[in-house]
Amino acid sequence: MFRFLLLVLLLFSNHLLAAQKLSPLNAQDIAALNAQRQLIQHFQSTRDLLEKYTTVAGKLGTLRSLLDVRQFQPEQTYELQAMGVVLGDVFVQDMGFEWVMVSDEYGRDPALQYRNSSILLFPLTMISKRIESGEAVDVFALYNGIADIARRRIRALE
Repeated sequence: MFRFLLLVLLLFSNHLLAAQKLSPLNAQDIAALNAQRQLIQHFQSTRDLLEKYTTVAGKLGTLRSLLDVRQFQPEQTYELQAMGVVLGDVFVQDMGFEWVMVSDEYGRDPALQYRNSSILLFPLTMISKRIESGEAVDVFALYNGIADIARRRIRALE
């Protein structure tokens, strides 16, 4: 079901962009994302863990560890969305996405855009929505599933 919904979102993103305005992050947006990153980085207690955190696997491993110990409760939306920021950073680091702001009639939200294309991802809620609904989250499977669909969509653009 999840893959189907993501595929529908990716396939119809051209239509969705018509009602959305994309803009670069401003200084306040950058500061807000950095504050959420720091919240997660705070759990890297040793130099070795901080070094591993710089890699894709290290970031995903950090998120998995936090999920395994249930560091954040379902009502801790800000903290869960901080995990989404780090998940987004994995897409940036591994696949070349870029952070942007998306504005529409509902407000402004950080998103990831692939090289000025119509491909958008909204990672802040990828973990939080699942935890809030009581789902178990395998962050490696989540990332790999979304990345596979995104890669297929990227190949279709080329």
